[in-house]
Amino acid sequence: MSNYEKDLAACLSDAGFTDEAVSEAVRLSEAGQKEDLIRYLRVKRCGLIEKLHESQKKIDRFDYMIRQTEKQI
Repeated sequence: MSNYEKDLAACLSDAGFTDEAVSEAVRLSEAGQKEDLIRYLRVKRCGLIEKLHESQKKIDRFDYMIRQTEKQI
């Protein structure tokens, strides 16, 4: 495994991806399938963005309740 693949694996692991997802990305890289790897990484990135948006909605709800509670003081 090259330094690039090690960095790739570490990055995806740090981002919370499964061992299976990390292995797939490394496999694509080692096979020289860079366009497929880029596509794969973009799909995974979109998944993270969706989770971020879901978390932001939850935070917004908490902020709303905090404001409503503060008005009652």
